[in-house]
Amino acid sequence: MAGSRSRRSAKAGLPPGSLVHVGKHAAGKATITVVTYGEGEFRVKEASSVEECFSLIDPSGVTWVNVDGINDAKTVEAIGSRFNLHPLLLEDVMNTEQRPKMEDYDNLLFLVLRVLFPDNGAGRIGSDQISFVLGDRYLISFQERKTDLFKAVIDRLQMGKSRIRKSGADYLLYSLIDVIVDNYFVILELIGDNVEEMEVRLISGGRVETLAAIQRMKKDLIYLRRSVWPLREALSGLERGESRLISGGLHVFFRDIYDHTIHAIDTIESLRDMLSGMLDIYLSSVSNRLNQVMKVLTIISTIFIPLTFIAGVYGMNFKNIPEIGWEYGYPASLALMVLVSLAMLYYFKKKKWF
Repeated sequence: MAGSRSRRSAKAGLPPGSLVHVGKHAAGKATITVVTYGEGEFRVKEASSVEECFSLIDPSGVTWVNVDGINDAKTVEAIGSRFNLHPLLLEDVMNTEQRPKMEDYDNLLFLVLRVLFPDNGAGRIGSDQISFVLGDRYLISFQERKTDLFKAVIDRLQMGKSRIRKSGADYLLYSLIDVIVDNYFVILELIGDNVEEMEVRLISGGRVETLAAIQRMKKDLIYLRRSVWPLREALSGLERGESRLISGGLHVFFRDIYDHTIHAIDTIESLRDMLSGMLDIYLSSVSNRLNQVMKVLTIISTIFIPLTFIAGVYGMNFKNIPEIGWEYGYPASLALMVLVSLAMLYYFKKKKWF
């Protein structure tokens, strides 16, 4: 699935609008799926070539062209030529390191979003870029790879009496963005469950692995914030109705997605605060355990101080020490040491030092 990463440096020195793929997925042939629908018809077909894709376009209905695999520059260029897309727009499509944004080209809208998914192999959160081009009675989506993300939307399109079948391409765009934003909450719930599990492990006694896990989740949340935060600016433009391609009745729908995005951002910030608090708790627990160890060592050392003093007194090489020749001198000194130790232990216990 993932191959060698194409870097931005590959575009160095090239003129603006050069179609160079910048991303992480391996090269391969693009897959084009064409969906045409109206109130009384629905057709979906995977085109075997760009020419067949163009022949499937229905000017009387709504056409959705979905391209999976944007590393195929020839396919992207051919689609751009057919729909008269700006070269800079196509350049942004092939550069998968774009931040979420919306650009108005008068006769079309260009949106870039990021789709989040759990990278089960690495135990981290991954993302893909999705680009949308909204025109008059058509919508083009460019995905980095083939996924089942929009299967629910296709299922709704197959229902003859669904609202999406009676609406235009702008409502289709809303439906696809809504699926992407709803998927954010799936990822956030997954991270939230991991945070709660980490909190339980932390309370029961965190280890070095716990600290590493907290740091990984903090990095994931920073990445999520970078992916979601700019989206609100793009959705704000759609919600205000700045484009003629968005019908007036859809502004309330895009406002709903905007509110969901704000909710996702607030959730990300809350999880970041929780992880920061957990990090402080972990460091405090480590410091507390160290203090407990030092307290035990200090008590042991304190007990042995008078014992060492007694042993040192009777270990001096003087001839005139009365107890040296005493028959019970040795057991008496041992008894004294035990008595002093017990007295000190009783004192420490009374002070609740252990």
